[in-house]
Amino acid sequence: MTIHRTPIDVPAPAVAARPDVPRVLALGTVAGPGLFTLAWLILGFISSGYTVGGTRIEPYSHISQPISGLGMGATAPFMNTAFILSGLLLLAGVIGVFLSIGAAGRPVARWTSAVLLALTPAGLVVVGLFDLDAPVLHLTGAALVYMLPVLSFPLTGLFLRRVPGGRRFGHLLLLAGALTFVLTIVFSMTFDQDTTAAGQGVAGLTQRVLFTEVLAWFAALGWWARRAPARRPAG
Repeated sequence: MTIHRTPIDVPAPAVAARPDVPRVLALGTVAGPGLFTLAWLILGFISSGYTVGGTRIEPYSHISQPISGLGMGATAPFMNTAFILSGLLLLAGVIGVFLSIGAAGRPVARWTSAVLLALTPAGLVVVGLFDLDAPVLHLTGAALVYMLPVLSFPLTGLFLRRVPGGRRFGHLLLLAGALTFVLTIVFSMTFDQDTTAAGQGVAGLTQRVLFTEVLAWFAALGWWARRAPARRPAG
């Protein structure tokens, strides 16, 4: 007797089509700087000026006025919101980058780099919460944004040089620290409170170059972490 077996289609196990959460988070390093740059670029053309310390500064100029001036006057609600949202997006991006890298090996170097980099987006949030009428807190936040990377970029670069596939980008971050230091000096040399209040000088321009350079390196870090294959730090 011949037994005929009817083939039975057994469905393949369903593969959960979920996104790689750390790599999605890493995109915050691109979205945060993008939002921040668009905000100061657009609002700079809208601002009619601002008052700080009883002094009226107008008209607003991208060349002579700091970005923080947009956090005062009619543009304040929009620019300060952009500061905070950009900082939160960038913070999520930094977390995503280090989750993408993995947890094995050199935990002290890994967490030191992560914490130092995370202080820059925290600085953006502080700047958004405290405007120029609270100068101590405001300037502290600003220093975290553009001065701390002089240290955090090289330390992160040294860490990434031990990560498989990260040696080249690690070298670039060493250069990024040096470039940030130079641009910080240039900004400091061009900034003068009286000159800025008079709507003269180029402090607004040098500050924008500095901020753009710093945030561009964050964006590059997130893009590198997203596109590179999964990796673990070398022991």
